[in-house]
Amino acid sequence: MKIVSVSENQKIEKRIAISPEIAKKYIALGLEVSLSENYGEHLGFKDSEYKSLGVKISKDIKEIIDSANVIVQLGLPSDEITSLIKENQTLIGILDPNNNNEKIESLVKNKINIFSLELLPRITRAQSMDILSSQANLAGYKAVIESFSNFEKAIPMMMTAAGTVPAAKVLVVGAGVAGLQAIATAKRMGAVVFATDVRMASKEQVESLGGKFLSVEGAENLETEGGYAKEASDDFKNKQEELLSETLKKIDIVICTALIPGKKAPLIIKENMIRNMKAGSVIYDLAAVQGGNTAFSEVNKIVNKDGVRIMGETNILNKLPITASNLYAKNVFNFVVNLYDEKNKKININLEDEIIEKTLIK
Repeated sequence: MKIVSVSENQKIEKRIAISPEIAKKYIALGLEVSLSENYGEHLGFKDSEYKSLGVKISKDIKEIIDSANVIVQLGLPSDEITSLIKENQTLIGILDPNNNNEKIESLVKNKINIFSLELLPRITRAQSMDILSSQANLAGYKAVIESFSNFEKAIPMMMTAAGTVPAAKVLVVGAGVAGLQAIATAKRMGAVVFATDVRMASKEQVESLGGKFLSVEGAENLETEGGYAKEASDDFKNKQEELLSETLKKIDIVICTALIPGKKAPLIIKENMIRNMKAGSVIYDLAAVQGGNTAFSEVNKIVNKDGVRIMGETNILNKLPITASNLYAKNVFNFVVNLYDEKNKKININLEDEIIEKTLIK
């Protein structure tokens, strides 16, 4: 069985789906691996390194796709590449079915097996495959680093002969995987950290990392069975708005991470709240690409509103592509192992397996 991957459009996506370490594991499993020329060159993974492991490197994209049983990528490939994929081949990636519905439906009609890894169920057995967690962890960390680099004051409290420098105050909106990593990173760097989330179960996790959990009085637990946040009621939103308005007046840095799967990001920090923030404050909006948690968020721009800098990027993981690629490649490998029938050397789409059933687009 042959597993392949071709280069992504590096202007959009610098991560790769098969690292040398994981190529070696696929080959040990009995799979052939084929990659496009200069596949990992931009990350320091040379073609010669892959070849020394037994990977086939080719200039011919059509030849690579034609020979494949399984194609692994980051996002949905370009029309040029998807047009080469044939019946009974398998495509695995973060395919964003909500925004790529027509293209994916067309592939499904052509009897191509499509697995989108952001649809993985949140069960213990799927944790080693959980691309959302591995990538969100890095995003939360990097959002703190980026916002701190744009904040023009010191972060930790410092005792000096000239006087005491107070610690920066950080608010993390949304205490999922990205938010919890943001809390941990900001705390390690000496900030005083506050956090808020619609899921009451997050309170204990926030406090275990040294953050102070801000909760709306009489809050209901807005958590789905899958562990994601769900839409809040208007009453909850009004109470949360009052709490945030007062809190933001004393906050230096805000990290926004609140997302609802398959929907536009909720607008949490509104225009009037930003106008009440201190000049010099920084907001990093990880949800900017999905509409933003913050008024004025613009993708790939730093917007200055009355001295408050608002940041957001299309893909923050392009700033950590080596680490992100290593983790993503491991997640995908674990998914392929679960899908692979080693005895018969083929893909086994067992719909009684919850992991396979939930990620297969039918």
